[in-house]
Amino acid sequence: MRPAVPTLRTMADEDVSEPDLDLDIDPADDSSAVMAAVGRQIRLWREAAGLRAAELGTAIGYSEDLVYKVEGGRRIPKPEFLDGTDRAVGAGGRISAMKKDVAEARYPKKVKDHAKLERQAVELAAYENHNVHGLLQTAEYARALYEMRRPAFGPDEVERYVGARMARQEIFRRQPLPMLTFVQEEVTIRRPLGGRAVLRRQLEHLLEISQLRNVEIQVMPIDREDHAGMGGQLQLFKFKDGTAVGQWESQLFSRLTFDPKEIRILEQRLGLVRAQGLTPRESRTFIEKVLGET
Repeated sequence: MRPAVPTLRTMADEDVSEPDLDLDIDPADDSSAVMAAVGRQIRLWREAAGLRAAELGTAIGYSEDLVYKVEGGRRIPKPEFLDGTDRAVGAGGRISAMKKDVAEARYPKKVKDHAKLERQAVELAAYENHNVHGLLQTAEYARALYEMRRPAFGPDEVERYVGARMARQEIFRRQPLPMLTFVQEEVTIRRPLGGRAVLRRQLEHLLEISQLRNVEIQVMPIDREDHAGMGGQLQLFKFKDGTAVGQWESQLFSRLTFDPKEIRILEQRLGLVRAQGLTPRESRTFIEKVLGET
């Protein structure tokens, strides 16, 4: 019997929901306007308090250069920077209150757009054929994937993406609970991306998440002679107003579709993939077997 409230190792447990970084702003990202406004407010509060940038930096433990970058909207500050500044200039919580907006600005635009779809969906169905779905990944597994990207990401960029991916897993605690179904190609739970220790923890995480009552995880065995998912990765978001959005990826782009005809095709393919794969119960047994072999 599935427990009502299983314990999951989530972003809070792995301490990656907020990357421990002061990140530069990408001018092409829509977060630049938000950070320009935040920086302007910080500068106005600092000047009103009669502090020079160097004095504020000394008070909160940051360099004068970093203070100027934040005030100029060129750097995303950590929560400690905002809290320290709030106390130093006597803002009474007004600067600290900007932490939520700043946290969202830390994530790349395409990740924020994807997360918005997930937050609004009442149902999500996905098929993954090359790695574990992002919502199901541990931080270690996600980090290994981003470190494999070519052209290579820098360390700060890797942590930015990992933090954003872990933040998306808030969907598992959202109320009301959305229905989440995943079909994983067998190779995705066997390939030791990041090493066997990373894979073991990833498989354990899959088993934990599979106990949630609103989550179904299935495995598509490699010995299937019929397979409706040969066109590649795909997923479908359904919303409370009855509308839906389909999404699929290739090497260089991710495409969204709102076209009813295309949505119907994706629904058919996902339905067939689920029917052709192992049942959720069989899949759990299969994952336990692979874990024992890893």
